[in-house]
Parts: sequence; C-alpha cells; structure tokens
Amino acid sequence: MNNKIIVTGGAGFIGSHTVDKLLSSGNEVTVIDNLSSGRMEFIEHHLKEPNFRFINIDLLELEELKKAICGSDIIYHLVANPDVRLGAEDTRIHLEQNIITTYNLLEAMRVNKQQNIVFTSTSTVYGEAAVIPTPENYGPLIPISLYGASKLACEALITSYCHTFGMKSWIFRFANIVGARSTHGIIVDFINKLRNNPNSLEILGDGRQLKSYLHVSDCLDAIQFAVGHSDEMVNIFNIGSDDTINSTEIGKIVVSEMGLKDVEFTYTGGKRGWKGDVPRMQLSIDKLKKIGWEPVHNSKSSVVAAVRSALGNQ
Repeated sequence: MNNKIIVTGGAGFIGSHTVDKLLSSGNEVTVIDNLSSGRMEFIEHHLKEPNFRFINIDLLELEELKKAICGSDIIYHLVANPDVRLGAEDTRIHLEQNIITTYNLLEAMRVNKQQNIVFTSTSTVYGEAAVIPTPENYGPLIPISLYGASKLACEALITSYCHTFGMKSWIFRFANIVGARSTHGIIVDFINKLRNNPNSLEILGDGRQLKSYLHVSDCLDAIQFAVGHSDEMVNIFNIGSDDTINSTEIGKIVVSEMGLKDVEFTYTGGKRGWKGDVPRMQLSIDKLKKIGWEPVHNSKSSVVAAVRSALGNQ
C-alpha cells in the first residue's frame, strides 16, 4: 500500500492493533500518543522498524500537532479517553480528550490541506435505541453518557469539516471491542475481581445487560475493508457481531477459563451497571455486509478469545 499514515492514540488497545495491521500491509506509520492511557509496551516491537515512527505529543498542543501530521496521506484518529464511566465523575475529561483533540486534529488537517480521516466512534452515540439491531440511519441520536455525547460531537465536527473543507471521512461506530491488550471493560474487571477474591464475583447491575461483542481482529478487518470499498465524502459504518451476550454469561466464561469452581455471583442491582450504561445494545451490520464484509467471531467466541488472551492462555 505504501501510504504515509498517522495513527493518533496508536499506543492504545485498538490503536496498537491498528498499527500492527497497517505496518504488515507495507505502509509507513507514525504514532502520535501522549501515553496518558496508551502503553509503550504495545508498540515497542516496532521501534526499530524503518517504516515506523513514534511522536510523544498531546493533541491539545495544536501547533505541535500541525507539524507532526504534515505530509501524511490518511489519519486514523483513535485518540480518546475510552472509559465511559469516567464522565460521571469528571465532566471535563471527555470534552478535552475527545472533542477538543478532534477539533485540533481537524484544524491541523485543514491548515495542512490534508483530506482523509478515519475515526473510531461508538455505539453509545445511539443512546437507548428503540430499534435493535440499530442501523446507521437510526435517529434521533440521544446519547445518555457524556462519552457518547462527546463522540457524537466529534462525528458532527468531522462531517462538517468534510463538507466545508473538502475532506473525506470514514466513521466507525463500534460495539464492544475485545481482545489482547485491552486495559479496561467488563472482561478485565471480572478477571481482576476474581484474582482478588476467587470465591465471589460482583456484577454491576442485574447481570442481564445484553450487548454485542466483537474481537479486535474482526474490527480491524472491517475497518480496512470499508476504507477500501467505500468512497463517499462521509462513510459511516457500524462494526459489531450478529448477536449478543449478557453480563452473567460473560462472568461464567471468565470463571470457567480461570478454572474456578463454586463462585458466588452477586449483583449491585438495577438494569444499568453505572450512570450512562445502555442495558441493551446490538448494532445492525447489514451496511457492511452489503459491501462484502462478514465477522468471523460472534459475541461468545469474541469474549472467550479475549479472556484467553488476558489470561495468557493463547
């Protein structure tokens, strides 16, 4: 491919897997990351490769950002604070780390006359959708978390910059993406809890939250497929699996993979695990299927593979 590609947030969970895939396809990749949530260990195996470069800057530093992205063909924008729950504790974090960083990147692109951006969004932009599986044209979009609101704001900035300044974008709304290098989320949470107390597992909410999960390998394949097979000014796609799994079932998988017996499940109660939690989520992936992409994993197999990776069992 031999494209010059910027990956913002490239030291994070999905970002580092994106870097692996882009480099394996013959591209030149520059990671921009301030390592606030990303980890150098996720990308250090690339440091001596001639087609790889790492720049430690914060996307809040606009002038530095303008210099860093100059000359690239396409930018994969993955910088964000990915923890949905944090918004209820710190109301500025998603404003600064999601919205302002995205504005700065778009402004740097405008100044440099760069046109192509891939953006990782989220199912939480839909809020509590009345239509499940939820298609990309569902509306109105009413997020119920500050994280979802920030990602929807980012989408709006990106689409408006595309129309105003002649840019092109690929926006991907993710289900729950899981796999090796994940640093937060239900699987990591359950493993940590069971390591601390192998006799009991506390599950947030009533354990019946029903959501779609997808392995990170499928997620990356979907992104690359869509970028290669869609060419509108604004290209919006859901990425997820064709089914769902609930929190209690995930707990049982983690218990089984850890080889534990007679674990008591307790619940904090209520249909939500936390404020802003969407109890039921499944995205329609018909749009991706129509252009020729299908997931390899379903929700259960995605979770099993992710648990095994986290435990070092594969």
